[in-house]
Amino acid sequence: MTKLISLEINGRPHDLAVHPNRTLADLLRYDLKLTGTKKGCDEGDCGSCTVLLDGRPVNSCLVLAVQASGKSVTTIEGVETDEGLHPIQKAFVEHGAIQCGFCSPGMIMSGKALLDGNPNPDESEIRTAISGNLCRCTGYQKIVEAIRAAGKEMS
Repeated sequence: MTKLISLEINGRPHDLAVHPNRTLADLLRYDLKLTGTKKGCDEGDCGSCTVLLDGRPVNSCLVLAVQASGKSVTTIEGVETDEGLHPIQKAFVEHGAIQCGFCSPGMIMSGKALLDGNPNPDESEIRTAISGNLCRCTGYQKIVEAIRAAGKEMS
C-alpha cells in the first residue's frame, strides 16, 4: 500500500507514491537519487542525514516521508545558488572544514539553518547548532570557523 504525497524538494514540486514506513532519507537517496544526504547511524545520533524541513534542521532518517507531505525540503544539493557555491559551502572549503567529507552535508545544513536565522552567531551558538552532528575526523574547530566566516560574508 502506498500513499500519495506532495512536497517541494530544493524548490521543485514533487508528487510521489510512498510506502507509509519510507523514511525521508531513503526517499531522497534511493528514490530521488539525491545522495548528498548521507546515511550514517540510521538512528538520529550522527546528523549526517540532516536536511532542512521548512527551514529547520531535521534528521531525515527519523522523519517519515509522509510526514514531509505539504512541506519544503532542502538538501545539500539545493544549497548552491545561481552564482555558484553558497557562502557556507565556500567557507567550508576555504577553512579546511571538509576532511573525509562524510559529515559535511549535515554540518552545512545545520550551519545554514543557524545562519538563516542569525547571520552573526557567537562560538557557543554555532557549537549548539551543530551539536547533533558528529565529525569522525574531529574537525569541529575548523567547522566552527567556517560557519562564523560564512555568517560574516552573508551579513
